[in-house]
Order: sequence, then C-alpha cells, then structure tokens
Amino acid sequence: MQEGQDGKRDSKRVLVIPCSGIGKVHGLMSREAAYLVADELVPDKADLVCLALLVKEDEATIGKVKAHPCIAIDGCGKGCAMKNVELAGGEVIRAFQVGRFLSGHRGARPGSGSELTEEGWAVTREIAEAVADEVDGLCAREEVA
Repeated sequence: MQEGQDGKRDSKRVLVIPCSGIGKVHGLMSREAAYLVADELVPDKADLVCLALLVKEDEATIGKVKAHPCIAIDGCGKGCAMKNVELAGGEVIRAFQVGRFLSGHRGARPGSGSELTEEGWAVTREIAEAVADEVDGLCAREEVA
C-alpha cells in the first residue's frame, strides 16, 4: 500500500471514486452506486472522492488518494476514474464498470442521464453491493491501515 504525504495512513477507510459521466445514464448509475456504498452499505469504512477535484489536481484530494486504497466505478470502458487515480499516484485496488453489470441484464432500460428507472436502480444497487463487498474484504484482510 502506498503512503500519504505524511508517510502514513490516517484512518481505516477505502475511497470510492465514481465516474463523472454527466448526462449519461452509466455515469449516473456510477455516482448513485457510490452514494449507496458510502451513505448506506459501509458508511464506517468508505468515503467518496470527487473525480473533478482529482482531475483539477486539488492537493488535499491527491493526498487522500495517495493515503488510502481506492475503488473506481467507471461508467464506460474509458476508465477515467481509474486512470485519474493512478495518474495522481493512488492505488486502485479494484475497478468496476457499469456496462459489465448491465450486460447481465439484457434489454434493461436503466433510465436517462438524470433519472433512473426501477431497473436502473436494481442494477445500481447490485453495483453498490459488489463495491461494498470489496470494501468489507479489504478491511477484513487488514489491507486498509
């Protein structure tokens, strides 16, 4: 694991970095899944990082990313969340792609870039649960220091 700017980790947290895909349903699903993880499923183990702050090279955000294991949730195969964590010097423990989850739900209509359907929420919760399971696993293996 990488260390933060001060040479040590400051808490037992995993950072979840969702896609920014504004106006795209996959981006909305990514962000909503991240909110479910941090607000409902494992709020004591996960925090969110805003991808825009990372892209803008915000020093505090870069420090967080370097000090904690990260999980990226990307809307598409471009992997912007994952790539930007790596460019900032962070470690992506696991990267998830919304499209891979949707491929298991052929014909599903998840909604639009601004609103999810019932099907969209079901797949979003599936993504969130997979991310939360990964967070739990990292914490149980004491990979989060």
